[in-house]
Amino acid sequence: MKKKTLSLILASAMVVSLAACGNSNTPADSPAPAPENTPAETTPADNAQESTAENNQEDMSPDNSSEQADAPTDDTVSVEGKIALVTDVGTIDDESFNQATWEGVVAYGDAHKIEYTYYQPTEDSTEERINQIDLAVSEGATVIVLPGYLFGETLSEVQTTYPDVNFIAVDVSEGDMTAPIESNAYACTFSEEQAGYLAGYAAVKEGYTKLGFLGGMAVPAVIRYGYGYVQGVDAAAQEMGVDVEVKYTYGGQFYGDANITAKMESWYSEGTEIVFACGGGIYTSAMEAALGYDGMIIGVDVDQYSVGEGNDYNPVLTSAMKGLTATVEDRLDAYFSGNWDSIGGKVQNLGLADGDYIGLPTEGASWAFSTFTKDEYQKLLDGITDGSIAISNDTENQPTVGEGVTVTYID
Repeated sequence: MKKKTLSLILASAMVVSLAACGNSNTPADSPAPAPENTPAETTPADNAQESTAENNQEDMSPDNSSEQADAPTDDTVSVEGKIALVTDVGTIDDESFNQATWEGVVAYGDAHKIEYTYYQPTEDSTEERINQIDLAVSEGATVIVLPGYLFGETLSEVQTTYPDVNFIAVDVSEGDMTAPIESNAYACTFSEEQAGYLAGYAAVKEGYTKLGFLGGMAVPAVIRYGYGYVQGVDAAAQEMGVDVEVKYTYGGQFYGDANITAKMESWYSEGTEIVFACGGGIYTSAMEAALGYDGMIIGVDVDQYSVGEGNDYNPVLTSAMKGLTATVEDRLDAYFSGNWDSIGGKVQNLGLADGDYIGLPTEGASWAFSTFTKDEYQKLLDGITDGSIAISNDTENQPTVGEGVTVTYID
């Protein structure tokens, strides 16, 4: 059994919340500090801001707004304004969903010299999410990014409360909302089944025949990831003519704990070679167990290769990603370039046919495959994009698999 260096895993577990897949039920004790390059400062306008900062144990505001506010506006920007992001109950350095959307805000704000900041709710409730949006609007936010499906009810209310503010809701579907979307709001979901398919196909092509899927809560996005994964595993197994076993379960939460770690340890000890850990911080349990048995994991939503560093070996083979950062940048550009009408009032589902919104990491060490090639990967992308590879997004019925593939669904 290899020596385990788990400080990074345990630290990450304290901050991870909503991945594409959902929200943590255990908010972090305090928000992470804003990145040093954040150009917006949220100056307390009233006691509400002071109360928020006190509850979160530190000021979430960056410290160089005066310098940024005086900077010239990029000549490609035709609309003036300020960007805000309201996190779920997690933080903006969660190595997952919040961080990826925040990085989109940072990248766009820095590139176009636009003021931006973020707000972190003090509890997991619609009321508190609305409180933070109220605060953001009172401090001048003109466009607000809302990451995660829990913002569906929030968006339904604030879009009419603030008709002059624009909202970008990432991973929010019509089914998550309690009212029709208004023209000042935009929402999108992703074709997670495509990302899951890529990961499952690549893992079998790499030589893995005993696989696992550990989901967070069985919400639609997680199910799409999981069922897509099974379809990809099956496709590669049929092509190669190999027998493959898949264990499939949900943890019922979006964070790791001792019970989930114990279940994963039993899987690895029984021969499971690799687990797709899909659900916010639940990956910490899969990774801890993998490190004890020379196992591997597949990350989710963003490139999670870095969270496996610092151990005797990096257990992250690849990550099933969706383009959270690119999506935020593109939609912010629609707002600031004066093209909001092209997206306002829409709820979209984004997949490979719509752009680079789905994929596996290909740069540097993050491409950890030794057998599966980039040419094979590109062929797979092309097939999904042009429709010649069909992937079901059905979340009601378990995928049908072919001869030699056994999927065991475990409660």
